[in-house]
Amino acid sequence: MFDFEELLSIAYKKERALSRRLSKGASISAHDALVKTLEKAAGAQSLGELVHARRLARAKAHEASKAREKRPARALKPKHHHDHPPGAWLAWFDGSALPNPGRIGIGALLKSPHGDVLEISAAAGQGDSSKAEYLALISVLEAALHRKAETLVIYGDSRVVIDDVKSSPGALALASHAGHARRLIDAIGDVRLHWIPRAKNVSADALSRQGSSRTSTTGAAPNVSLSA
Repeated sequence: MFDFEELLSIAYKKERALSRRLSKGASISAHDALVKTLEKAAGAQSLGELVHARRLARAKAHEASKAREKRPARALKPKHHHDHPPGAWLAWFDGSALPNPGRIGIGALLKSPHGDVLEISAAAGQGDSSKAEYLALISVLEAALHRKAETLVIYGDSRVVIDDVKSSPGALALASHAGHARRLIDAIGDVRLHWIPRAKNVSADALSRQGSSRTSTTGAAPNVSLSA
């Protein structure tokens, strides 16, 4: 006969709960209730066979746990959402309309393979947020083309504009801006557009908001600065 503590150590949580209810309901000892519960769980097996099988399973689980602890920790590799081709220029763009529609501000950053960063910030007239995003994209494409970039990876937080410029035809209301952006993309050659969350586009967002606070007319030259 197995003692109570031994049976308790191999019983599952549900079986222990059932045995407690059985002990209380049938007015039998906790040991007898646990024996009956485990005999029922054993089915065609004997109680001894059930206990033996669970002891083996517990021993194997313990050995596996010890083996995992002995393994050397694997170095965590940083996760990259997008790979940058060698020698690629990088860009981030954002547009704001305050209110929407309202005053448009555009912001963008263009980073050369050597690490030089061009910042673009400008007011761009009146319109909605999609127009603002497109004008920001166009401004950084023009800057990249002017600097003879041949491979360009662009990040933005506007799914509307990124999806629209990749599709043909896109939204009718944005057709003129989309056409302009696609011509610039074709002129550069290898251009890759990727969506990123707004939280990862804070620099371009800040530049666009600075732009919207300026007084300017549509088509005015953007304010740019270059830093290493």
